Amino acid sequence: MTDAYYLISDLHIGGDEQLEHVDFLEELLSFLRMLERTDEDAELIINGDAFGLWEFTGVDGLDKFDALVDRYPELFDQLEATGSRIPITLIPGNHDYELAAYPEYVDRLAEYNVTLRQVVSLTREVGDYVVHVEHGMQRDSNNRIPDFGNPHANPPGYFVNRQVTSRAGRLSARGKFNWLKDIQAVTPMTQIPAWMVSNYFYREMSPWLRYVSAPFFLLFNVGFLYVLAFALDAVGLWSLPMDLVEGVLELFGPVGTLVDLLLTANLVITLLLLLVAIPLYVFVRDARKTLRRFGIDRPDDRDPPVDDYLAGARALFASDPSVAVFVYGHTHRPAVTEVDGRAVVNTGTWLKRLQRVEPSLGVLPPVFYSWYQLNYVRLSAADDGGVVVDYELVEKAAPDDETWFQRLVTSAPRREDEIPARTVVRPTSEPNEAVQTDSNPGVR
Repeated sequence: MTDAYYLISDLHIGGDEQLEHVDFLEELLSFLRMLERTDEDAELIINGDAFGLWEFTGVDGLDKFDALVDRYPELFDQLEATGSRIPITLIPGNHDYELAAYPEYVDRLAEYNVTLRQVVSLTREVGDYVVHVEHGMQRDSNNRIPDFGNPHANPPGYFVNRQVTSRAGRLSARGKFNWLKDIQAVTPMTQIPAWMVSNYFYREMSPWLRYVSAPFFLLFNVGFLYVLAFALDAVGLWSLPMDLVEGVLELFGPVGTLVDLLLTANLVITLLLLLVAIPLYVFVRDARKTLRRFGIDRPDDRDPPVDDYLAGARALFASDPSVAVFVYGHTHRPAVTEVDGRAVVNTGTWLKRLQRVEPSLGVLPPVFYSWYQLNYVRLSAADDGGVVVDYELVEKAAPDDETWFQRLVTSAPRREDEIPARTVVRPTSEPNEAVQTDSNPGVR
């Protein structure tokens, strides 16, 4: 019996132009070298989205695989070397769904000692129990493959990536900071508009315009109170707040006069924004109602919630008591969650990750801090027949992408990994005696 199973997912290697660059290539090669040297009877399982085939628009079919081999010769050489020592099994995700649609990929990957399983999910026996492994796209309405194995059965996410992500890779180098390529790291997708506004303001906007407008944005909250005090005084309801503001500003002489000018300008801008906002709100509200009638704008379906996967795991655990661990990826959010005495494991991503942080003052756009959370999961049998889930981090320093102004207006987030390093699963129900592996080409 295999001693240990190592699982990784969502590498998204490949794509147009700027998407070619793999930030974690050295770390991935080191990980594969470690497995090549191991004394364990182990297997590496890559549970989906190893490659970004959707993000290739200049080549088609198996030419995409040739492009991958040409661009990353070290990676494929190392896959071949590691695969000669331990089995490497790959299942397709949504971004590399073409791997499931063309049998030629099986032979091409076999040349590098990688076994491609053209299935939605597979299972492995660990201790006295079974581990279920899938990518997870079938539980996401935007990326579910309607007819798995059909090369033309592409979900809505395919067209989004072809038109948005791939184009971002082609255009990213034209920006001042080459940031557009990181669109793959923005999750959920509903954050993309805020992320675009943030990068425009902090990176692409003309510097003089940014620094001229910054005081108005920083003082917007104070300016709103000033507007309220002005309104109360103007209608004769309460003049005390305005008298206090003017008295305090007079104490600071020329500085107070400057602040008063800024607050007055804020007053004018706020009134103009209010005048524009009222008809704009009515228009946006009506437009969204129209989009929902056509099924285009459905907030509940924009990003697959974790609960969908937990519910799927619970259903699988109930239908098959032999399954002790449910493994998936796709959402890029690593996690180990205990459910009903069993474990639900998300294998995360090796892409850059982003965390939204709101500025401390004013109404400046949010800042998206970037970092890496490279990880792998190791599954092995406990002495009593249970399953040991080890969550391992691969060290990689944060890329330090933020500008000095972004750091000035926000506090850098503290990232404490709450995922337990080790979880031992010992289900209370008796496992089934019969165990089958790799038998189901669909979702279990």
